[in-house]
Amino acid sequence: MTENASSSTAQPVWTPRAEDIADANLTDFMAVANKAHGLSLESYEDLYRWSVDAMPTFWAQLWDYCDVQASVRGERLFDDHADFTQAQFFPEARLNFAENLLRRDDDSDAIVFQGEDKVSARLSWAELRLQVAQFAAYLKACGVKPGDRVAAVMPNIPETVVGMLAATSLGCVWSSCSAEFGEQGVLDRFEQIEPSVLLVCDGYYFNGKRIDFLAKARNIMPQLPTVQSVVLVPYAGESALDGA
Repeated sequence: MTENASSSTAQPVWTPRAEDIADANLTDFMAVANKAHGLSLESYEDLYRWSVDAMPTFWAQLWDYCDVQASVRGERLFDDHADFTQAQFFPEARLNFAENLLRRDDDSDAIVFQGEDKVSARLSWAELRLQVAQFAAYLKACGVKPGDRVAAVMPNIPETVVGMLAATSLGCVWSSCSAEFGEQGVLDRFEQIEPSVLLVCDGYYFNGKRIDFLAKARNIMPQLPTVQSVVLVPYAGESALDGA
């Protein structure tokens, strides 16, 4: 047993082809960095060492390479700290997470979804942007403002992604948990953040079976008094939610 374990770790599980390495974004980034800073990076180890030895320069180059969308980057690129958990990168930057994720607006696939054997969907970047804009408009109409909390008890479906992007596009805090959570688990997560909007699904699929969520949602809602609007997302069969 020990001999087999040792021999199995001596060789890499997978090695990329030379053409894959040549076409990799990491390889391209090293070439850009070499040209911009007079370096001779050739390997991942070289790049790692440069990122440690010249941290502000590395992160500035990475920001430019990724074309980060921001209203402000700021002059300070890195604030070191004796406690590394307190270190800050781009502490003066002002940017929006959703803006960076939604920079594309074309007909290529943004989301390809398959929910077991029950539901499937595809969303292009243009369709995703439209749905995010529509839901963001709804949230604004509900009085949601930057810093407010939007919570969701949802399965991994496209509507969950739309909700997250819409909330973050407005500067809101997004928090979510799986519909498989028990009632107390949902409350433990959301009571402390006091959400103003709650997204819930009517049900979900597990191992080919439809699991109803409406009864659980009805029990949860009265215990979240800060929630002003509840959005019911039909997924495992359309249903009405009293009081939503």
